[in-house]
Amino acid sequence: MKFTDGFWHVRPGVEALYAQEVRDLAVEGDELVAWASTRVVERRGDTLNRPMLTVSLASPAEGVIRVRIEHHRGRRRDPGFAIESDAAHRPVLEAGDDEGVLDAGSLRARIRRGAPWELAFEHDGGAYTTSGHRSVGYLKLAPGAPVAAEPTGVAGITTTGLAPAPAYLHTQLSLGVGELVYGLGERFGPLVKNGQTVDIWNADGGTSSEQAYKNVPFYLTNRGYGVLVNHAGHVSFEVGSEAVEQVQFSVAGESLEYFVIAGPTPAEVLDRYTRLTGRPARVPEWSYGLWLSTSFTTDYDEETVTSFIDGMAERDIPLGVFHFDCFWMREFHWTDFEWDPAVFPDPEGMLARLHDRGLRVSVWLNPYIAQRSRLFREGMEAGYLVRRADGSVWQWDLWQAGMALVDFTNPEATRWFQDHLRRLLDQGVDAIKTDFGERIPVDVVWHDGSDPEAMHHRYTDLYNQAVFDVLEEARGQGEAVLFARSATAGGQRMPVHWGGDNSSTFTSMAESLRGGLSLALSGFGYWSHDIGGFEGDPDPAVFKRWLAFGLLSSHSRLHGSTSYRVPWAFDHGDEAPGQSAVEVASRFAKLKRSLTPYLVAAGEEAHRTGRPIMRPMQLEFPDDPAVAHLDRQYLLGPSLLVAPVFSASGEVDYYLPHGRWTNWFTKEIVEGGGWRREVHGFDTLPLWVREGAVIPVVGEDGRVGQFVG
Repeated sequence: MKFTDGFWHVRPGVEALYAQEVRDLAVEGDELVAWASTRVVERRGDTLNRPMLTVSLASPAEGVIRVRIEHHRGRRRDPGFAIESDAAHRPVLEAGDDEGVLDAGSLRARIRRGAPWELAFEHDGGAYTTSGHRSVGYLKLAPGAPVAAEPTGVAGITTTGLAPAPAYLHTQLSLGVGELVYGLGERFGPLVKNGQTVDIWNADGGTSSEQAYKNVPFYLTNRGYGVLVNHAGHVSFEVGSEAVEQVQFSVAGESLEYFVIAGPTPAEVLDRYTRLTGRPARVPEWSYGLWLSTSFTTDYDEETVTSFIDGMAERDIPLGVFHFDCFWMREFHWTDFEWDPAVFPDPEGMLARLHDRGLRVSVWLNPYIAQRSRLFREGMEAGYLVRRADGSVWQWDLWQAGMALVDFTNPEATRWFQDHLRRLLDQGVDAIKTDFGERIPVDVVWHDGSDPEAMHHRYTDLYNQAVFDVLEEARGQGEAVLFARSATAGGQRMPVHWGGDNSSTFTSMAESLRGGLSLALSGFGYWSHDIGGFEGDPDPAVFKRWLAFGLLSSHSRLHGSTSYRVPWAFDHGDEAPGQSAVEVASRFAKLKRSLTPYLVAAGEEAHRTGRPIMRPMQLEFPDDPAVAHLDRQYLLGPSLLVAPVFSASGEVDYYLPHGRWTNWFTKEIVEGGGWRREVHGFDTLPLWVREGAVIPVVGEDGRVGQFVG
């Protein structure tokens, strides 16, 4: 949200009350508390008829400092996210005559007494960032201010840049020269967020807009620290945009809470951040194989499915998982957990036959109950569906006719949903694609009285957790795997996540990668995307280039909207040797299968440390300034550099960092430290092995060898 008109003035209708002077400091229990007046007090009368801001600092874990800014403490606060504190951690707190200090080990907060307001976050090498003059504000919108109408119940973001609420709190943290900001969830625009306005508000907006399915109010910078704004509702970030020297974040209401997280490396920031919000779970080894889908609106039955599986085997394309998308259920019945009997008369037998072929099975679900579903009346009468303030069930026709929402704040409703899910798993389903979960209204009443704005994001967590818990219960820890679209902070606990509805173009392929890298820098360990794009029909060049990229991603799925994504559908029979989609799919699917031990080890590291499998260059080479803006290449695990080709011609530019690198395909050894321009056929791409790496490789005969870098 933008509240100012240039550097000196606020916008019309906005009253800005900034923390001006710390009048008192004290240690209260495990908190360092500062009382800040919103004007410099020169006489006793200046203490009257004016707000004061209470700022409390605490440390839940080594290297982490929590800041809470409150106007009226007694007002309801956004519940934020589940934070895991370290009970053994003992920070040092001091309130002196001139300043207060909270020492959290590798991070210290120093707040000065008096005026002007100044809060600094320091480490042994100096200051990470500071909150200075006019950076902490309580902003009131005066009557007649140009605000938009109240939220429609879904969007929750105004068009004027001002909040619909009467009051807001914001903080600004300084940006140094050359400091770059990353993260804020799966965002498809530039990887570096400087200069952007980012609204943390989950939306089903595809991959080509400013909206995102996975909004995470956490960022990290190349200065060596991270910041989590602990609000489950709408958070607005101005990243070096409204105030070009600052990152500003704003929330409606009477309180604002954020955590500063020390590094000094990006990997250490992610380690501490995922300790706070949860580590990515382990995923089963079979999940790293190739997933093939029925696609979205195509016609299919068991004969069609079998023909796809036979076709993959005949063409020597290893397949690990088969996925049934929406129409495994009857039209207008989503979600009722029932196989369409006209198309799948023997689901148990079909699933057993797929298992006999060595495949795992995934099916599509969402948390919406269509009015035609047999579960609608059952859920309505039992009170399991989200309601409006007048007691009626919340419904609309977008997506499914008359659809309602399962109220996962109701434990009985959650058990009801889970019991239906258990029937699916008993039939033989192995994995669940948890689609949707973003369009959650705010004009509703929740069973447990939750704040509707906060529930817009909390809902995806409760939804995915309900499904993930049943999968773990049925399959065991380390064997549960989702294919989830929506998430927020902490959602990394329940992998895997995929990138949503992209388009079948090279441009969309690149934006998908940017989204995955941004999500990786937001604490998510595993990520996938629809190979070839979801919307539209990719031309053969796009599909083949995307095959190489997709099969060198954490997880790999062939999925589309209106057409099948079997590789032979993209061949005409006149391709040069090694250049057909079938040959490319076979080559890279086998390559990925050979890397299974390596990927499992990288997944274990993600589980232990929060370090993602697909690693942005900035994460792995933080001291190399040449990688600061790179968003068209990445490391797969610790040792494989991948540069997807985003052109039909095969021309690709990429950067090879300092050190010796070995080409995976040619075994050529080169010295890095510069840019390379190459032209590749469809059967190769830049794939380099880092010096000193020993990569276990499974051969066609199942024996394990090594590739040494």
